[in-house]
Amino acid sequence: MAMARSFDELFKLADFHRKPLMRLRAFKRKRKSEPRPAEELLLSHPGRGASPFQFALHHDLSTARDICIISAYFLPTRRIRRYLQRAARNGGRVQLILAGRSDVLISQLAARSLYRRLLKAGVEIYEYQPQVLHAKLIICDGVTYAGSSNLDIRSLNLNYELMLRFDDKSITAGAQEIFESTLKHSRRIEPRTWLTSQSWWQRWQCRWSHFLLARIDPFVALHQFRAVRK
Repeated sequence: MAMARSFDELFKLADFHRKPLMRLRAFKRKRKSEPRPAEELLLSHPGRGASPFQFALHHDLSTARDICIISAYFLPTRRIRRYLQRAARNGGRVQLILAGRSDVLISQLAARSLYRRLLKAGVEIYEYQPQVLHAKLIICDGVTYAGSSNLDIRSLNLNYELMLRFDDKSITAGAQEIFESTLKHSRRIEPRTWLTSQSWWQRWQCRWSHFLLARIDPFVALHQFRAVRK
């Protein structure tokens, strides 16, 4: 029932009678300041400010010491990157499993543009090897997130997404088993090797890909909204 209601809520938000930019402005995202329940369904949709998913994730990441993330497309906001770097610098353990193979090469290159600073902060980065990665899993201390959202700009700020948040030890234990199993099939990116092995051409490709997805793609998305409206 909760998932059915969430679909109805997102469908109502997809109002194509107004201009796209005005529609984005109208989507005022609600924040929840009350204590979070043990199980929660969180939505993400276009609009100003943090979505319910982002607000919950920011809250959990801001105090987490042990963070495990599996993300097929990884291009998080600067705020999320700061949380990851701070946790690692303060003695916590931050592990990321990202795509070793991707069906969207530009997304993989954009993610790799972030490796240098993350590795310098002490974040552990692994790339999944067997096949294209599409899993989405976040574990922050004892809290688990699973659902449709990647940690990239499209999922966080533009797409309609649905995530489940669990504050439950048994679910977190199961999620940790999944993470550890996936880790066995992933190759660790060694900081020294990575920092010295990248040619200027590879670094340029990664930086240009980051610019396209972080700066240009949002404008392309607005153009797509206009095309759907016609």
